[in-house]
Amino acid sequence: MHLKRTLTPKIIQASKSFPVVLITGPRQVGKTTIFEDVKEPERISVSLDDPEVRVLAQEDPRLFLSTYKPPVLIDEIQYAPQLFPYIKMIADKEKKPGSYWITGSQVFPLMKNVSESLAGRVGVLDLQGLSQSEKQKRPFRKPFLPSSEINNELIPYTSESLYECIFRGSFPGFVANSNMDWQSFYRSYVSTYLERDVRQILNIAQENNFIKFLSVAAARTGQILNYSDMARDCDVTVATIKSWVSVLRTSGLVFLLYPYSNNLTKRAIKTPKLYFYDTGLVCYLCRIWDSKSAEDGILSGALMETFVVSEIAKSYIHNGKMPNFYFYRDKTGKEIDLIIEENLALYPVEIKRTATPSKADIKNFKVLDSIKGKKRLGLGAVISLRPDLLPISKDTVAIPVSYI
Repeated sequence: MHLKRTLTPKIIQASKSFPVVLITGPRQVGKTTIFEDVKEPERISVSLDDPEVRVLAQEDPRLFLSTYKPPVLIDEIQYAPQLFPYIKMIADKEKKPGSYWITGSQVFPLMKNVSESLAGRVGVLDLQGLSQSEKQKRPFRKPFLPSSEINNELIPYTSESLYECIFRGSFPGFVANSNMDWQSFYRSYVSTYLERDVRQILNIAQENNFIKFLSVAAARTGQILNYSDMARDCDVTVATIKSWVSVLRTSGLVFLLYPYSNNLTKRAIKTPKLYFYDTGLVCYLCRIWDSKSAEDGILSGALMETFVVSEIAKSYIHNGKMPNFYFYRDKTGKEIDLIIEENLALYPVEIKRTATPSKADIKNFKVLDSIKGKKRLGLGAVISLRPDLLPISKDTVAIPVSYI
């Protein structure tokens, strides 16, 4: 089963504007596949995962680029940063849009090389795992904002079907193959990730501690990031935990959701929340071996929140936009799960594992009146298991989780 991706039109658009188009993202999310889907017959493909090709790119980048002439797709270019200055020279000389398509899995070091060598010459796009809308074969949709309109053709989730989706995760190679064993896929993914990516970024001597850290981090998805607690649980230093969290971010596996803050939010906490992009990976790392355990276990609420926040994030990322998201929590206990800032407006979102959302679920939205400053308030939402759209108040609506 081949699924169309939301990002595809952005690739075509960027290829008409920039000599270099870069897609970043974690391994196995389909970066090469999406390029292959739209590439011209004359464009050749080469992967730096091939050790011999990699050595050539590293030791003689000029010969490599004369061998693999544009238009070309270069996969996993982070292995040969030596190529960047030469790609810049060719791009400046030829001035042909779409000459180089490149992919990379280690975002931070990759972007350092891009900013130093290809500034103004590269269109940068990010890709994550399959979004819910891509799985539902409706890939070309706008970034999510709370709305009072809904596609009535969408099939609402039951609790059981939602957690089956959460458990299966979003990696295309697994989602598209119903015969693939879930545990084998994620076991291989974690092993490959450790072997190929982590050791490329850090020299980790405490491998067992790092493996434990992955599980500790997964168990805290959707929670305030507490480095000291994680360091104690993993028997390493706080500095080490900060370094390892950075590795997960570098590899595109997690993101940090920061608290909303301005001059008016003096009582708000300042520490971010940690979220995984893929809920199937969370289940694997937390030894949740089936969807029923995900639905009934102590992480059920965190898994649903992680799923919703990551899906909303993907709706922006796959449209070529940077998510402008926050949460709110103050020292009195008032909390808003998600605040989307768009066009000088704040859209509050609560995520509830219920089929009967009510006004009690939006009681904290009023805190925005005192902290919004010059921004206006947009429509609020409660994303829940309710099967249809329901107005909760004049400025808040309950939205089925299947809609996001």
